Amino acid sequence: MNVYNRLCAQSKHVLTIACAVLLLSACSFQLRGDYQVTSQLQNLSLEAPARSEIRTQVLETFSQRGINVVAQASGTTHVVVHQDRLDRRILSMLASGQVAEYEMIYVLPVTITTQNGVTTSHNIQILRDYQDDPNYALAKTRELELLVSEMRTEAANRLLLLLNQLTID
Repeated sequence: MNVYNRLCAQSKHVLTIACAVLLLSACSFQLRGDYQVTSQLQNLSLEAPARSEIRTQVLETFSQRGINVVAQASGTTHVVVHQDRLDRRILSMLASGQVAEYEMIYVLPVTITTQNGVTTSHNIQILRDYQDDPNYALAKTRELELLVSEMRTEAANRLLLLLNQLTID
């Protein structure tokens, strides 16, 4: 009888999970960052600072979505990624006068020319808080590098969303 009860309990769990999956798929739930790109974005041209980290990140993001980067030609969407910049603003200070917390401001200026010839300029801005501690300088340096890398990834994803909005069929 004990084995029978366990088997019933397991089958109830499986049935509950199956129902949850069916309900989520019925409401067209998609994982975050999992979206379709418009047909106009299958091929686009990209102009970005050579050997920059943001260029590498944007190319990787486009590649993940199946977007082909081609030479600039009329009739294709053209993206110009300008030099990115990282600024910081003091949020709080310690009693000793040392900075305790910064707000990191990552700005990625882009200019987009759609297939229709419409040119628009945008500043993609990402904000993050960063707590500084001079006692752990090496660890905090590595943390800052990871934070900036995540901000670049977020900016590349936002660029893709912006392109999707501007080139809707």
